Amino acid sequence: MKIQYDAEVDALYIELKSLEPGTAENRELSEDIIANYGPDGKLAGLEILNASAVVGETLQKVIVELSTVRRAVA
Repeated sequence: MKIQYDAEVDALYIELKSLEPGTAENRELSEDIIANYGPDGKLAGLEILNASAVVGETLQKVIVELSTVRRAVA
């Protein structure tokens, strides 16, 4: 996963999985939030435009927490 913020255009991108260029299907969730889906239909990333207004003060401090997911073996 990658989280990128471009202050010049005030856009935040949260990439859940990388996609080949031109393979994403974009769906506008709101005026400022766009979801990118891969060819398999699974969510690949979220783009947040006007991020400083949408996210607010928390944009200055991003905390990423990773936890292990345990799956039961059938």
